[in-house]
Amino acid sequence: MNKNRRTGTRETAPLAQRVLAMAREKGVLRTRDLIAVGIHRVVLTRLCRQERLIRLGRGLYSLPEADITENHSLAEVARRIPHATVCLLSALRFHGLTTQAPFQVWIAIDIKARKPHVTDMSLKVVRFSGKARTHGVDEHLVENVTVRVTSAAKTVADCFKYRNKIGLDVALEALRDYRRARKSRDDLWRAAEVCRVASVMRPYMEAMG
Repeated sequence: MNKNRRTGTRETAPLAQRVLAMAREKGVLRTRDLIAVGIHRVVLTRLCRQERLIRLGRGLYSLPEADITENHSLAEVARRIPHATVCLLSALRFHGLTTQAPFQVWIAIDIKARKPHVTDMSLKVVRFSGKARTHGVDEHLVENVTVRVTSAAKTVADCFKYRNKIGLDVALEALRDYRRARKSRDDLWRAAEVCRVASVMRPYMEAMG
């Protein structure tokens, strides 16, 4: 019996090293990643017992020393949907322009793009077109992944454009926080013009001085 156990350990050792290598590459490892390459989830269980991996949540694992940030969900979306741009409530959170913590990741895709089929993450998909899709998109490095996020100015303008979807109160809070942070008024005005909400935003901007 002991001999069999030792043999089993030797047999799983190469698999364990492969799993750890995948975790180092991806940052966060999903059970489905292993299943896709024919590795049984029992290897994950053993690595967790040995404290060589930690369980972050259902089906999510990482190395104990991995630098998992509060923006991990954005990095995960960028890995799986490279053409998506983080926007609206998620972008507000990224820029520190809201007190809300959205449970969904808000992303923008091209109006003609196919809607992403992701079943294990909660996404809110909106469609941008023309200059509204390309203007004010910055790239940030999150957990070694390049994440596309609308700029602070573009995000505020988007909030007014989609005020019926997210609420005018959220847009006004974002505008107040943007002004309080003394960010560029010119950038905000250009974004408002691109989003065609300049006339909507003007009275609020003038009232705030």
